[in-house]
Amino acid sequence: MPQQERLATPEITPFSLAQLGQRFGIHYRIEGPTSPRQPVATGHVHDVSLRHGVHLTLSDLQVERGYTSTSYQSVPWFLSVLLEGTIHLQMGKQQIQLSAGDGICSHFDARHPLTVHQPVQTRLRTVNIAVLATAPLGLPAPPDASCLHCWKLPKALCETLCTISEQPPTLWRQALVWQGLALQLIGLGLPERLTALPEHKRLSTRDRHCLTALHSRIAQHPAELYSLTALAKEAAMSPSSLRQKFRACYGCTLFDYIRQVRLQQGYEALQRGESVQQAAHHCGYRHASNFSSAFKRHFGFSPHEGKSLQRIARA
Repeated sequence: MPQQERLATPEITPFSLAQLGQRFGIHYRIEGPTSPRQPVATGHVHDVSLRHGVHLTLSDLQVERGYTSTSYQSVPWFLSVLLEGTIHLQMGKQQIQLSAGDGICSHFDARHPLTVHQPVQTRLRTVNIAVLATAPLGLPAPPDASCLHCWKLPKALCETLCTISEQPPTLWRQALVWQGLALQLIGLGLPERLTALPEHKRLSTRDRHCLTALHSRIAQHPAELYSLTALAKEAAMSPSSLRQKFRACYGCTLFDYIRQVRLQQGYEALQRGESVQQAAHHCGYRHASNFSSAFKRHFGFSPHEGKSLQRIARA
């Protein structure tokens, strides 16, 4: 059964945003003077893990202070549809404004993050979908470069999403409904120019099993000293085949993923009160300076700034 979790209280504070950001690799910036416990928005955010590596977030908020979110953590595909309200998106030089009935599909990473500005508004309703792996759904791999594709929802589907989103997502049958709707949105939202892998290059069941096991082991032990040759041997693939298949499945290179997991572990160590030097060693960096440089490239702020933000949020 898909897992469902309520991520936020009716009041979305800088502290709760920081918690969300830590979990999903997002940096939030709030406009104007901020108090850690003063609401940025009121409403609800529901997080639903669906089958086949699909992650759904339903958001229904009244935005009381404008804020910007910058996403660094790469997934193969990220889709967002707007049911009500307005948001502004930017990736590199490309800028898009979305209103009700609009959707975007994107692929981004730490070097080309996705920035979203949520202005003050009485109601902002969105449906966000993260495709965590392409292989289970037989989807095309993302392009080598980042991309941001805008599209329009069919009117009937938009009306269905508005109706279903008003119902409590914790009901068991809602997970089944959202699974089907998520697949429809993925099918409609992916750019048409993408080409699926030819049959002889698609991942076999054995490939998927080996990649899943490798992906899980790195997530659990990111600080280990990894080499492409050793990992390829563990996955019973050639080094070039592992590089190609891992990216096709997870939307990032193998060593980009190792870096993401290490930095996330380092961030969590900082939140527990460890020093920058301790956090660096904890997640597999020998030198704190290398950790600090990689951390800032990934999150958009330095480890010291991250510790300061957390102290302020907990004040």
